[in-house]
Amino acid sequence: MSLSPEAIATLSGVSTATITTVLLKKGLRNVWMRGTKPLRPGQPRLVGPAFTLRFVPAREDLATPESWSSPISTRTAIEAMPKGCIAVVDAMGVADAGIFGDILCARMVKRGVAALITDGVVRDVEGVLGTNLPVWCDGFAAPPSVAGLTFVGWGEPIGCGGVAVFPNDIVVADQDGAVLIPQASLDHVLAEGPEQERMEAWIVNEVNNGAALPGLYPMNADTKARYAASKK
Repeated sequence: MSLSPEAIATLSGVSTATITTVLLKKGLRNVWMRGTKPLRPGQPRLVGPAFTLRFVPAREDLATPESWSSPISTRTAIEAMPKGCIAVVDAMGVADAGIFGDILCARMVKRGVAALITDGVVRDVEGVLGTNLPVWCDGFAAPPSVAGLTFVGWGEPIGCGGVAVFPNDIVVADQDGAVLIPQASLDHVLAEGPEQERMEAWIVNEVNNGAALPGLYPMNADTKARYAASKK
């Protein structure tokens, strides 16, 4: 799935906090990926289709340095990543084995990957930061992935930070972490997200002007009428 430039531009103006609110109203509560924190403060909001990768617990006969040369390896998976995708990696929340380091992240940059998101950690953190690949993760650790994980494949449904992620679902990441938009809900978020942002900006302005919260947030009928009038 490719996102149109218009869709990317729209979602780039909608915070992950707003997206969770819009999806909550639609009945989707579990869309924020736990443990996905920006590796570098101030990373810009990014939008892209998910390219999924999955690890399982380490097994001694499979999680070896030799596995890095296997046809089923993170190295091979990176070569399959399309430009503009966001790599979303199920690392099972393991925090003592870095799934990707500076060399792999550098190759992702060369392939035009938009970002890396994982509920695990990275290694070679200074080098990773030096690649300028935007990363959302749960920290960093020195040991390699095979110290605690076995890589098993890509392009299939995964769980990342407790959220079910299917290939080509839409991911938005900012300072609050990473949020998933199911493909079937994309049009809804594109329609409702900007309006939610406009409404909340208007409410913030009212608060800054001294308005009390009861009847303002959430809006009562009179406040809704004033807000509607402000848009004319």
